[in-house]
Amino acid sequence: MFYKPGDGRKSHGLPFDPLKAIVAPRPIGWMSTLDAAGRPNLAPYSFFNLVQGYPPIMVFGSEGLKHSAANAVATGEFVFNLATRPLFEAMNTSSGALPEGENEFDAAGLTMAPCHLVRAPRVAESPASMECKVLQWMELHDLDGKPTDGFMIIGQVVGIHIDERYIIEGRFDAVAAQSIARCGYRDYAQVTEMFEALRPTDGGVFTTTTSDRT
Repeated sequence: MFYKPGDGRKSHGLPFDPLKAIVAPRPIGWMSTLDAAGRPNLAPYSFFNLVQGYPPIMVFGSEGLKHSAANAVATGEFVFNLATRPLFEAMNTSSGALPEGENEFDAAGLTMAPCHLVRAPRVAESPASMECKVLQWMELHDLDGKPTDGFMIIGQVVGIHIDERYIIEGRFDAVAAQSIARCGYRDYAQVTEMFEALRPTDGGVFTTTTSDRT
């Protein structure tokens, strides 16, 4: 089959839109922020990823300038918190449409922990969190130059928190952490198995200079 998504939400002729199920699994950007008045906010974003390693830069997208995205724009800061299977219910609760200024940490039964380099709190229960400062943000436009009401926030990671229980043999273990990802529809995936492979440029063995090993 072939369809053009610009023809409308039902142009595919299917009962459910396949787009997000194809581009999956996607890491969940579970973002904590403070608004301009210093009130905390926490929400998951499925349009999210790390886009550069050195310096570490991550991006998340917001369909509409929602609270966390608006807070990041206003304050220049946000915190990424790793979402895991044990934290799924709390993460899901934090996606609710609470009124502006209400605390999703409280609603989800989570603990706010202080950060070192940004004012926004992190999720204490999360195995890993990354403090970020906004590099730039923009509203996205379509091919006709029309604004889409979609926003992209790009931030540089300036500090990383890791629960050392999940560092196994010198590496962060996503299986042990039970990291989760967003799929299509209302589906999610959990990391339960890993496999390892060398690149052709690795020369057949891991060395101290192999990418991600230094």
